[in-house]
Amino acid sequence: MLLAGTVVADARTVIHDGAVVVEGDRIEAVGNAAELEDRYPDHPTAAYDVLAPGLVGGHVHSVQSLGRGIADDTALLDWLFEYILPMEATLDGDQMEAAAKLGYLELIESGTTTCIDHLSVSHAGRAFEAAGELGIRGRLGKVLMDQESPDGLLEETDAGLDESERLIREYHGAFDDRIRYAVTPRFAVSCTEECLRGTRELADRYDGVRIHTHASENEDEIATVERETGHRNIHWLDEVGITGEDVVLAHCVHTDETEREVLAATGTHVTYCPSSNMKLASGIAPIPDYLDRGINVALGNDGPPCNNTLDPFTEMRQASLLQKVDALDPTSTPAETVFEMATINGADAAGFEEVGKLAEGWKADIVGLTTDLTRATPLHDVLSHLVFAAHGDDVAFTMVDGEVLYEGGELTVADAHAIREEARAVDLDLDAVVDEPVP
Repeated sequence: MLLAGTVVADARTVIHDGAVVVEGDRIEAVGNAAELEDRYPDHPTAAYDVLAPGLVGGHVHSVQSLGRGIADDTALLDWLFEYILPMEATLDGDQMEAAAKLGYLELIESGTTTCIDHLSVSHAGRAFEAAGELGIRGRLGKVLMDQESPDGLLEETDAGLDESERLIREYHGAFDDRIRYAVTPRFAVSCTEECLRGTRELADRYDGVRIHTHASENEDEIATVERETGHRNIHWLDEVGITGEDVVLAHCVHTDETEREVLAATGTHVTYCPSSNMKLASGIAPIPDYLDRGINVALGNDGPPCNNTLDPFTEMRQASLLQKVDALDPTSTPAETVFEMATINGADAAGFEEVGKLAEGWKADIVGLTTDLTRATPLHDVLSHLVFAAHGDDVAFTMVDGEVLYEGGELTVADAHAIREEARAVDLDLDAVVDEPVP
């Protein structure tokens, strides 16, 4: 297949009148459209206004998709323990699969081709199957919670780790290696030291398995961890083995100098979730400082109940604007930096090689967008448009691993209408409450 259009190959390479040639699951060539059409005359062609690398959701909660809008204007720990965790606890296997499919559908429709997905304690296998069916690339993990957790989610430490290992054996490298595993403790508040140390031991037993958790999102969370362990959050995670080049920490909003030194020295990845951090009033992550220290920063939407969208283009805009106003510096976190967070940095965090830019020999994860829009007129700078003006609704084409998943407003690998109808049919118990007090 030959795809023609303005090619944004990476944050610093734009080819006007360009094209991308796809062979199998790989990019065969990137360059001038006329030259590539001459070289590949027999390839079927399609044209889009802009072609870009598929975006990477560095931290999402697909299975929270059914909870969009149920807990607005609520403090983080109340939001989590009084609304979101009880909702997750009520979902059976069919409902969990419906939630995951809805999340992946939204990601695919809005141009996200790879995600790092924090699932739930139960029925995680159904989400793995959903990801495989819809064709998204992902780093997924069952959640571990062995303390301070509501009924339906609290589990024995060994049981959670054993189930994680079973899922690793079944799904790590599944679906032509589009799906890989991350051992996924919820966060330090809901995990014992035994669970966290067991997470590291389990990840180390399997090549390519990563670790994904939340960290230092909220000051109350940090105070709870320090009260229980005697350590600030990042130092505690480092003590139990949850730092390193195979670890992705979502948020890291509140870190001190010594914690940032740990993140940099260990090569730990950070995912920046600006919309969620604003909506839950968690604070503003020190992204320029992280980048200056060489810490890899990805970009994530977090979950639909705290965003309330999985649109990666909206997240890029928020990511840059929030840092500018925090620094009172309009040059802070420019479009190029944010686009890298949403593409190559995210792929690095997710541990997928040759993903995150359009280059010869790299994986064919490509999105096509329309710019036949009033807010794209005139179009002086295509990268600026993608970061500051584009919406997920502008996506007209999504390809993962050389397979077309979405084209012309239609999902090609499953029935999108049926997915939405199944999600609408789920009767959430919104009166569910927890007996345990918020930590």
